[in-house]
Amino acid sequence: MSQRGTARPDLDYEQLAPTVDYVNRVVQVGGKYTLDEPFEVGWGNVVLDVTPRGLATRTFRRPDTSFQVHYGLLDGDVRIESDRGTRALSLRHDSVASFYTAFCDAAHDLGVDPPDSPLICEIPSAPATFEEDRAPRTWDPDAARLMCTAWNLATAGLEAWQAPYLGHRPRVGVMWGGFDLSATRWRPQRTTPTPGRPAFQQNAELHAYVSVGFSFGTPDAPHPGMYAYIWPQPDGLDSRDWGVPGATWNPDAGLVQLPWPALLQTPDPVHSVVTFGDAVYAAAVDLAGWPADWVCPRVDGWYMSRTPTERVQQLERERREGG
Repeated sequence: MSQRGTARPDLDYEQLAPTVDYVNRVVQVGGKYTLDEPFEVGWGNVVLDVTPRGLATRTFRRPDTSFQVHYGLLDGDVRIESDRGTRALSLRHDSVASFYTAFCDAAHDLGVDPPDSPLICEIPSAPATFEEDRAPRTWDPDAARLMCTAWNLATAGLEAWQAPYLGHRPRVGVMWGGFDLSATRWRPQRTTPTPGRPAFQQNAELHAYVSVGFSFGTPDAPHPGMYAYIWPQPDGLDSRDWGVPGATWNPDAGLVQLPWPALLQTPDPVHSVVTFGDAVYAAAVDLAGWPADWVCPRVDGWYMSRTPTERVQQLERERREGG
């Protein structure tokens, strides 16, 4: 697997929290358009791509226009790009409400309707709608840069982890509601959703999956880091080795957690993300009957372009036999 140099940003939740909270709200504006797209298993259609400079929606293709929304966190702006032109607006706004008004005005100039819903999702402390969120906001470019650097480090590892999986695996990206970066592996096994949860959460639990991701933390758990879980949750997770020093099973949260400082202390954090994910999938194989042969050898594209099929098959046999 190719190695890439990646910066190692120190993350302090208290420093990042105001910017994380603001960005979480404004990316929902563009993110809402993803709800018009065909539903993918586990809401794979809604994720925002991590770009070199921020977050971006997928391309939306409508009968009369195509467009994309890019949140340029390093540039402090948002660009709506369409086949009719481009409009840019600043992320420096007095409030989420004023940002929403400016966004809708810019979208209208390109023939793009506002999102179908102005509701703010999955943020318990938030007002009901974008128009009602008039709390004063300031823009912190240093915090935005730390966020982008952390996302790119974690994404590099999660994309490498996902690459050899043969089953359904949506794009690695940021869920704009809960605001976590996630990589999810699915298999076609129907499961029973947790009763009493909102419809969107129950629809995410219709099939078995393994999820590995990254979060900046929350007010109740202000600790940035990697996390993982297996749905449905099997027994025996408390006795597993999670591959990376500092990674532990948290039964109260129902998560395997790898604190960000522990990840940065490893010689190669990107490789450690892969190792962490592999350990979680191994637990799913051993404890929940997941298929071990759904993961191919992890090699780069140049290797595969030059290597005879027989050698690739030999590598796969050795991997399955533990050689």
